[in-house]
Amino acid sequence: MPRAVKEIHQSTGVLIECDPSIKAIILKIDKDSGHGYIVEDLDDETLVVKEPKLAELKLRLEKILERTQMLEKDEESDPENPG
Repeated sequence: MPRAVKEIHQSTGVLIECDPSIKAIILKIDKDSGHGYIVEDLDDETLVVKEPKLAELKLRLEKILERTQMLEKDEESDPENPG
């Protein structure tokens, strides 16, 4: 009689704690990439990211945040849109 074999796949991950707004951006990056970054979504401010993908995720997040800051600066300096 064949014995049942149980496979356990352990994925190395890094625990990330961040503001919910940053986490929302990370979730969008993960979704857009076909779920290539997140191992587990734990709560509103915490998730586990695949360790080998951490540097790439940080880079993508930084680029998005830079674009957001540039847009905010443009809106502040827009003479047609007084703040």
